[in-house]
Amino acid sequence: MAHSHGHTPAAWTGSIIAFVGFCVASAFTVMAQPIGVIAGLVVIGAGAVIGGIMRAAGLGQSKSAGMTAEQARAHKLAHQQAHPQTHSKAHS
Repeated sequence: MAHSHGHTPAAWTGSIIAFVGFCVASAFTVMAQPIGVIAGLVVIGAGAVIGGIMRAAGLGQSKSAGMTAEQARAHKLAHQQAHPQTHSKAHS
């Protein structure tokens, strides 16, 4: 089963906008300019909103594209059975 992991126009657009906002906020943080930091945070929020709008418009991952809860449990169990040494050390 192939998984999208968010490789959609909505996810890419929202992530890129948020990344630009992060860069703006970071640069203005270093320059000690609070207005620029706030502007960068607004751009980060805009990325989330724009990504959500694009997803609602059908440009995002559909709900059925991911694993169901039962598929996720089966995947986790298969992984644990394939790699028992990894999981036995983590939980002992």
